[in-house]
Amino acid sequence: MLDNGCKPPSWRHSLLTFGTILLFISLGLFRFDINLHVILFFALLWSALNSTLLGYSFAAIRQMMSDSITRALPAIYIFILIGMVIASFMHSGTIASLIYYGLNLLSPTWFLVAGLVLCSLMSVATGTSWGTVGTLGVVLIGIGGSMGIPLPLVAGMIVSGATFGDKLSPISDTTNLAAMSAGTDLYKHIGSMLYTTVPSFLLVSCIFIVFGFQYSGQSLNKDELEAIQRALDNSYNINLHFNLLPLLVLLVLSIKRVSAEVSMAASIVTAVLIALLLQGTEAPVVLNALWSNIPGDTGIETLDSLLGRGGIASMSWTLLLALIAIAMGGVLHGSGFLRVLLSAITSRLVRSTSLVATTIGSGIIGNMAMGEAYISIILNCELFKDNYKKNKLDNAVLSRSVEEGATLSTGLIPWTTAGAFYTATLGVPVLAYAPYAFFNFLNPLVAIAMAAMGFGLLVRSDDSETGSGLDDVDLMDSDSI
Repeated sequence: MLDNGCKPPSWRHSLLTFGTILLFISLGLFRFDINLHVILFFALLWSALNSTLLGYSFAAIRQMMSDSITRALPAIYIFILIGMVIASFMHSGTIASLIYYGLNLLSPTWFLVAGLVLCSLMSVATGTSWGTVGTLGVVLIGIGGSMGIPLPLVAGMIVSGATFGDKLSPISDTTNLAAMSAGTDLYKHIGSMLYTTVPSFLLVSCIFIVFGFQYSGQSLNKDELEAIQRALDNSYNINLHFNLLPLLVLLVLSIKRVSAEVSMAASIVTAVLIALLLQGTEAPVVLNALWSNIPGDTGIETLDSLLGRGGIASMSWTLLLALIAIAMGGVLHGSGFLRVLLSAITSRLVRSTSLVATTIGSGIIGNMAMGEAYISIILNCELFKDNYKKNKLDNAVLSRSVEEGATLSTGLIPWTTAGAFYTATLGVPVLAYAPYAFFNFLNPLVAIAMAAMGFGLLVRSDDSETGSGLDDVDLMDSDSI
């Protein structure tokens, strides 16, 4: 899509372009309280304007945007399906049953660490942080709120657990993408991540245990919890065996590596059938809820609000934001701004510690610039591959470091697809839960500290490159989102 006569951007031009985008976002969000969609629209215009200065025509710039959105289409399909999954799970009684029985099993003291483990296990099994946040996360938000635990803290715990599982799952899109882009074996990549991920997870577990004990002296309002259970029992046919079927369908099909779209569609159909046959809900009510759900009718305002979540329409804010961000990322990537900016930095890296730290930081910058992790993963693997080879580090260290920058930070940035999705699904802004998503920002710090100590830096062997890298990579594998 390059026009004849186009020139590559200089390092100063790239820095000015990217720095101005960050200035747009920071001033718009924190100083003038401007809608994020509008901010990114003008950031997109700025990116396009600077591309024209390099000689790119409008047609070429539009093609960059279109190509980027095309590559992200599987994620857009997931956006739509997740909204339907949430709404159907509400009407089938799946969420209601989990809340009903969860109130019996969980206590304020152990709720946070137990929820962390549950989210981690579900995300490892399904390979999707989005699916975990959109299903189990919604349940835990409801239970945590009823216990009086601050929702930003609960959301931070959910995002931490969901990201942990998504990072380590062999059926995760980012896990496979990072391994292939770096040219290393998938399970060697996962094994390399264990060096930094397990200590980080144990540390985060201890933190959530400490936070949990802050609520141990708080008397649990049993009357209020019993009122919630009565309200759920009056509004739904609480039958755990049948009501969990939609969730089990999603889980089993995901484990069998059935495509995410098919798995979610099957769980939606199962949930709709249960809503019709077991809950006795009228067909127009259930089917219309798949487009736009309405609040429940339990008599408890917070519970009604939770049960009214979901539907395709509820994802419109997130979807539109994602489209603008991905289009902007396509321009920055296609015109070469980000590549030039990062290439100037990589040429100065000598020490292993600075190499790992810069790789992680580059992944964060890539997410901030492009709004999603997929291009950032591919681009950074390509940019840093020679540096890891010169330092005699195995490609699995490269793939691990890229994930610790790109995969872990994507949920902490409000304008990324993940950040916007988590906000829409959990009802908690990114900037509110980010300080409590301990795993997402502690894991990169642990990785840098361990690199400084020389621990976990796998030495390169002659047969370390098991893949051909970028040439073999499809930008996004929707089968494992």
